[in-house]
Formats: sequence, structure tokens, C-alpha cells
Amino acid sequence: MKHWIEAARVRTLPLSVSGIILGCFYAMSQARPNWKIFTFAITTTLLLQILSNFANDYGDGIKGTDNQDRVGPKRAIQSGVISPAAMKRAMLITSILTMISAVTLIYFAFKKTNFVFSLFFLTLGALAVASAIRYTVGNTAYGYRGYGDVFVFVFFGLVSTLGVSFMYLKEIDPLLILPAAAIGMLSVGVLNLNNMRDEASDRKVGKNTIVVKIGGAKAKVYHYFLVGGAMVLMLLFAFLFDWYKDSYPEQINFDMYLFLVAYIPLVKHLRTVYNNKEPRLLDPELKKLAISTFLISLIISLSLIYFFTDIIVQIVNATINHFN
Repeated sequence: MKHWIEAARVRTLPLSVSGIILGCFYAMSQARPNWKIFTFAITTTLLLQILSNFANDYGDGIKGTDNQDRVGPKRAIQSGVISPAAMKRAMLITSILTMISAVTLIYFAFKKTNFVFSLFFLTLGALAVASAIRYTVGNTAYGYRGYGDVFVFVFFGLVSTLGVSFMYLKEIDPLLILPAAAIGMLSVGVLNLNNMRDEASDRKVGKNTIVVKIGGAKAKVYHYFLVGGAMVLMLLFAFLFDWYKDSYPEQINFDMYLFLVAYIPLVKHLRTVYNNKEPRLLDPELKKLAISTFLISLIISLSLIYFFTDIIVQIVNATINHFN
């Protein structure tokens, strides 16, 4: 059990649910709570991330990408604690559990109506499962051709945030595109850090990530764009949300800007990356960036609920005072 928990790479799980949490709380701030959607959205995403981690362990393990040159904790197949056959069975079981959770989520979101929406999200779920596996598994694994960043941005940014919000609201709020893209960019930032750390070993085995293609120096610039751009998008979202949703735009809702506290470790992180001369030493930064992303998502989500609760209380009090 210990080895399976390690293979699931628990430290990656908070990052994977960041978009789900924000999308759910944003939708529920519109006074449309549905905790069944929230529960199964979280479950589906966690299973998808675990599947992706198992598949990465399997794909990189059997191809020899995980070798003595790899930086960071040894993976299960690389160290021999889990056999490739056992990992393959685990991938199959996790894929089935992921689809069961996804189907349950779709049912609670759309019930027996909106068949087209149900079919669309079912297809999207199947595509997500296939993409998680094909990242490193197979001769045409897209992670070996530099397309992993696209998968992470789309599924763990746009799809998770906008998709789960759509399940609540049955529409896409254009304003939510800003934080969805920001979370996607931060998630890609974590992947980019991983690829910067492993540039030398990836280059040897022919794993052509974006970092391998553009080189470490340009990868740093790319990283500044990802993290810095995400910070700008989140701030823009908070400003527009405060201005657009508040009935009294001349009053600043400071609660919406509490997430700026999480910018402190992000700025320190960017400085560390800038000063880094040895890519292997970037390994601890993966966890820092992942946790910072999760904290930003969580703080904004709680601010959204508090913001709307405060407005509802004001409306109720005004109504009571009027009739009194």
C-alpha cells in the first residue's frame, strides 16, 4: 500500500483540484449549490490525476526514461517495487473508476434532461482518460513530442474550471475564463519546472519536451510568462468581479483580494528560478508552486462565497427594515 500511495504521487493532487474548487464555488456563489456535483467532480479529477501519475510511471518506466539520471524521488517501476504488469492493471482499474465517477457526475448535473450536454461531457471524460494515458504510453506518446503543456492547460485549467461551472449554471460565464486560464497556466508552470529539472536526462532518451526543444534559458522566460501571466489574470478577474458583481462599485471589496497573500511565495519562486544555475535544484519548487496555486484557488473560492453571503445578508436586512 505504501508503494501504491507513492506511485499515486499525493503531492500532485491538490494542484489537480484547484480548477474544480474555483469553478464549483464560483457557480455556488450564484446561489445554485449542489454538493453532489462538487463531490463527484473532485473524485473524478483526483482519479484522473492518479491515472495520469500511474501512466507516467508506467510509460517512462518501460521506455527507460526513468533511469539513474532522473532527479527527484524514484518511481515505482524504476525502483522495482511495482511490476509493469501490476501497474498496467492499476491503470485499467483506475480508468474504469474514473469513468464511473464521471458518469455519476454527469447524471447529477443533467439528470434525464440535456442529453446533448450529457453526451458531450461523457465524450470529454473519455478523451481526458485517453489523454492521461497517452501522455507517456505508446510509441506516439504526445508528452515525448512537447504537447504535454497543451493537455495540462486545457484539462486542468479550462475544462476543470469552466466545465464544472457549466454543470451548475448550464452556461459559461465569460468572466470565469480569466481564472480558468490562470490556473491552467500555473499548472503548466509546474510541468515546465519538472521538464526544466529533467532537461538533461530527457534529452538523452529522446523525450522532446518544450524545454528540450527551446533550451533551458528560453524555458525560464516561458516560465516567467506562465506564472506572471497567471498572476495578472487572477488580479484582473478579482477587479472585474468586484466591479461587475457589486451593486456599489465605488466601494472596494477587499475580501476579493485576500488571495494576493499567496503572491508572496510566487514572487520568491520566480526569483529562485531566475537565480537558478543548476536545474536539478528546482525540484523543491514544484511543490511550492503547486501549493501556491491551490491556496490561490481556495482563498478566492472562499472569498466568493463570503462575498455573496454578505450581499444576501444585506438584502435580507434591507427587506426586513423596509417592512418594519
